[in-house]
Amino acid sequence: MLNRKPIFDEVRLLLGRGFVQDEVSRLDGAIDRSLGLSSGAAGPWRLGAAGTALIRKWEGCGRRRADRRFESYPDPGSADGKPWTIGWGSTGPDIRPGTIWTQAECDARFDRDIVRYIEDVAKRLGDAATTQNQFDALVSFHYNTGAIGTATLTKLHRQGRFTEARAEFGKWIYNAGKPMEGLKARRAEEAALYATT
Repeated sequence: MLNRKPIFDEVRLLLGRGFVQDEVSRLDGAIDRSLGLSSGAAGPWRLGAAGTALIRKWEGCGRRRADRRFESYPDPGSADGKPWTIGWGSTGPDIRPGTIWTQAECDARFDRDIVRYIEDVAKRLGDAATTQNQFDALVSFHYNTGAIGTATLTKLHRQGRFTEARAEFGKWIYNAGKPMEGLKARRAEEAALYATT
């Protein structure tokens, strides 16, 4: 078993500060991938074309400026505008008002971030029977909600109760306590993909 402490200590020294939890998870994932451990991901899962298209459709790559670069924007459904978002739905401590990226930066961040969501879903599903379309729908759901670890639909899926799991998508339509039309439509598309054989 690799002792990760020296790695984390060195990076902490380079940064001149401690880590936030997202950074710990990402650094752990990078170490796992370099060792061929794939962060505990079960099986050879990859996001399929249908999942990528679904996520990119709903996340969009909005707020394109006249110079063809993209600027960050506040969450349209939250009371305080947080989290600030850019590109294909990217959020994090490095994204705040005034952040500007090129298309290449938006694409690269999506490619980097989606790995963690794929691994999270694979880890939570374990060895449960799962089709590619179910997996893609669950990655889209997790990318938007971050809730694959706590959602009832994950538990139902692991139990093979797919019809009940599909119905759970429709419960995740709220932002700041308000139902959102965009979330209703996205959850409906995720549920439809989940049910497609």
